[in-house]
Order: sequence, then C-alpha cells, then structure tokens
Amino acid sequence: MPLPSLQEQLAALIAAPSVSCTQPALDQSNRAVVEQLAGWLSELGFTCELQEVQPGKFNLLASRGQGSGGLVLAGHTDTVPYNDSLWQSDPLRLTERDGRFYGLGVCDMKGFFPLVIEALQGGLLDQPWRQPLLILATCDEESSMSGARALADSKRSIGRAAVIGEPTGLKPIRLHKGVMMERIDILGQSGHSSNPQLGRSALEAMHEVMGELQGLRRQWQDEFRNAQFSVPQPTLNFGCIHGGDNPNRICGHCTLEFDVRLLPGMASDAIREKIDALITPIASKHQVEIKLTRLIPGVEAFDNMDSELGRLAEVLTGHAPESVAFGTEGPFLQQLGMDTIILGPGSIDQAHQPNEYMSLDQVKPCIGILQSLIKQYCL
Repeated sequence: MPLPSLQEQLAALIAAPSVSCTQPALDQSNRAVVEQLAGWLSELGFTCELQEVQPGKFNLLASRGQGSGGLVLAGHTDTVPYNDSLWQSDPLRLTERDGRFYGLGVCDMKGFFPLVIEALQGGLLDQPWRQPLLILATCDEESSMSGARALADSKRSIGRAAVIGEPTGLKPIRLHKGVMMERIDILGQSGHSSNPQLGRSALEAMHEVMGELQGLRRQWQDEFRNAQFSVPQPTLNFGCIHGGDNPNRICGHCTLEFDVRLLPGMASDAIREKIDALITPIASKHQVEIKLTRLIPGVEAFDNMDSELGRLAEVLTGHAPESVAFGTEGPFLQQLGMDTIILGPGSIDQAHQPNEYMSLDQVKPCIGILQSLIKQYCL
C-alpha cells in the first residue's frame, strides 16, 4: 500500500498537536506524532522502537540495515505553544500559499521527517545497504530536552554520524551556544509601607541581585569572546520578574527568571556556582531568603569544528559551516560519539511565531542533500 504523499504526511503531523511546555496546563503528549511516523517507516522496512521517556512522552528509534556505523537523521516531534488568534490560518492545518507551507511546526521541525521519507523513496530502498540508517524522533526538545537527555544517558551506540534537521536554511551548522534558564526566588517579610522596619523588602534585595548579575555579565563579556558568532559574547537576559502586590505594602516575595547563553568553553555548572556564590551574601545583608533554581537542566555549547560530516555537507550545500545562537540536541548526540552537524530546511526566523512557514523552494534541495548523505554513509 503506497504511503501518503509528502504534503499529506506533513498535514497529518501538523494536525497532531504536540506542544511541549514547562507549564503543565499547556503541555501535551507527542505519542500521536511518533506513532504516525512509526507506521510510515514500518511500511518502508524500518524496525521501529518507541521508548517512553516520561508519561506521555516518547522517543522513536527507527532503523534499517545492519552494521556498527551508519547515519542518524534526527529531529524533535514537539512544538512550542501557540495563539491561534494571531495566525492567518489554522495553525494545526497545513496551508499552502505564496510558495510556502504554513503550519505549527512546519519548519521547527515536523517538516523534516516527510522530507526524509521522500528521500528514501527516491530509489534508495532497493539498493544493498552496507551500513544502517536510523531515524530518531525525540520528545520535549522545546522545554527540557528530556528525550535527547534520556538517549545520551543510555550510552547507546546508534550511529557514526548524525544530522539534526533543525531549520538552518540548508546551511550546515557545527557550532552553537549553550543555554541556562534559571529562577531566583527571594522571600522577605511584608509590612505596612509607612514604616520600613515592619518588613524586609524582597524587591530591594532583588534590585541588588540584578545589579550583581549585570556586573557578572560585563565580566563575562570582557573575558569571553568568539568571533564566529554574530553575537560574539555570552549574554544574560532578564526575562521576567514578579513581586509584591500593592504600592503601600512592603514586598514580601519577588521572583526573577533569566537565561544565560554560553560560549564554547563556558561550563554551565561552573557558571551556576559563580552566580550562587555571588547572590548568597545578599540574603544575610537584607535578612531575606534567596533560592536559585534551574528552570531546565542546562544545555552545553555545541562545538564540532573538526568534522568529516561537516566537510561533506559543505560540498553538498555549497555553504561553509556556520554558527548559530540557538540551542539544539547536538551536544547530547555528540555524547554518544557521533560526528554531528545541524542542517535542515526552513529558517529559525520563522520558528516560534504565528504564521510559521517553510518555503517550497527548500523541499527539493533538502531531499537531494539527504539522498547524497544516505548514499555516502549507508550504501
């Protein structure tokens, strides 16, 4: 029985909501997506294995061929939350207009999987394979990266080289920043604002904390620099702050959430220890409690500058490998000993926003690149 067309496959994946979010009310399972992929890949002769990482969250490992090396084509099956009122069309329905496919996750990154399947159906399946091909579809990349973390923790050898199909405009990426997302909670004592002695202001303590973090940011930006990035220094962004409830009441509780984008060579654990040591004295000074908490486990920077796969991708795409500021699952696949690059259709500029799209002119070139990679590593 023939598989659905590329466009039909993409429509089916987009129609299966799979939001990954740190807010439980918005978080969804990705089971429908991986089961749909497993069904199609089974029809093509792949052995499919679903691994439940957490309740309702699954990785799919689909393999074809035998051997100790081979190629991994990887991507995540989840999307970020969305506000359908801001879309010009239904975000869960694939729409084609103006030479583009529109839909939630179409470039970030459900669209990669139908292109892989299309590449395989271009005469590759009838040829003898000397090394395996593995299709990896993970969960929760947009929040905790629990799917890739679980795979890395398993220390399972799954391939010699890996391509992660994140949207890069079909340019190979072998360098990106790491990311930490942290929260600082300060618990003081509320009281009547007419007398400061009646309370201990969490907001004033947080003001000092933010000043110290700004100083630390300046220190990092003087100390660390990598000209291969468009933003060559590490960054620290104050994302949101909440505290107090009324102007005539001393603020009893204040929370700050922030992220740090790390350059290669900056270890997240060491950075976190530095932050903790910096803010701890502020607690005793203001007689408040201060707690530093990870919002998500950190993702280390990705650096694969000496890469056989990267050199091949440069030939196939006509683009020298570049760097990006966003994070991927690359560091976790590297931990499994794979030569890893990031390369996929679409642009990160269209991801995580209303009217997400992939240009149709990316489809055929991507299929051609994937076919060349499979021939090189598997046939």
